[in-house]
Amino acid sequence: MDFGLTDEQEQLAQAERSWLERHNPIERLRQSFDHTAATIDPAARRHAAESGLLSLLTPDIGGTHVDLAILSEAHGHAASSLPIADLAIAVWLLDSADAPQAGPAGEGELLLGVALGPEAAESSSGGLRLAGRTQPVPMAAETAGIVVVGQFHNGRGLGEAEYLAIVEGPELSEMTTLDLTRSWARADLDVTVAADNWFALPSGTVSRVRDARAVHRALDTLGAAARLLEMSVSYAGQRQQFGVPIGSFQAVKHHCSNMAIGVEAGRSALWAAALALDTAVSSSARSRAASSGVAYAKAAASEVAGTALQVHGGIGFTWEHDLHLLLRRIKVDEAMDGTVAEHRAALFTV
Repeated sequence: MDFGLTDEQEQLAQAERSWLERHNPIERLRQSFDHTAATIDPAARRHAAESGLLSLLTPDIGGTHVDLAILSEAHGHAASSLPIADLAIAVWLLDSADAPQAGPAGEGELLLGVALGPEAAESSSGGLRLAGRTQPVPMAAETAGIVVVGQFHNGRGLGEAEYLAIVEGPELSEMTTLDLTRSWARADLDVTVAADNWFALPSGTVSRVRDARAVHRALDTLGAAARLLEMSVSYAGQRQQFGVPIGSFQAVKHHCSNMAIGVEAGRSALWAAALALDTAVSSSARSRAASSGVAYAKAAASEVAGTALQVHGGIGFTWEHDLHLLLRRIKVDEAMDGTVAEHRAALFTV
């Protein structure tokens, strides 16, 4: 595949990286994470809304999943608490369903996460009955609600269909994870959503959302791994042993080379997956590209994290060093939206 970023996409990547460097999410996080959970930076929320990033996938903005991939990687690299891809996917779903909440959500006035939910049933009054637990949602406690998508049984005898339901202020089961840069929660649903707050979706939308969540979660992982690579190369050039930088030792050179290969190959695989989200001719081709890219990139990022810890040695274990924050983020991302084993297994079924 002959693929490269356009000039506009390169500018988008540079602009977002620059903004995140100026506002340094980790520095903000370190001011509070000893005594409270991570919160979304209000400045990041305003930036995403004013720049049109939350509405990136809507027809009005005309962005693609490749564009969103650039943002997902940048926010993973910075360890940002803003779940940019989840919010953008939620706005895209609302806009596709012509929901009135799409406008406020795209303008940042109403932050909504997105989750795959339980099977639902349409009630006789036209509402939608939801009972069960959603998949994990990042920063759910910081959002006004959740856009839940899933399958439902149509009470009019039309069989199984797909739904989008807007659940405001759901009851959350907070999750305890390794990740200190974000909070995670599942929504415990036992509600009947009013008729004006749920919408039928075209067949195949749920599968597309599942693939998109998995790809962008892996891109977040890749961003964190890329930062660990940069940190390791820099440290290897500064740390001296026997009077020379440790980066001059062949073993350390091999470690850094293997890390670079993992990051670059993972990036290529995930760009191909993001492109498939936009252009695949069939759902099976899209899902195959997504699972292959996610499985490779997550496994590679985990290897990069372990190797970065070896290159840094004892300092990498300290609370004051940023390495453990990125390693924790990678490990939690690896478990969300499909593990490496689950995506590898999916390649034999799609």
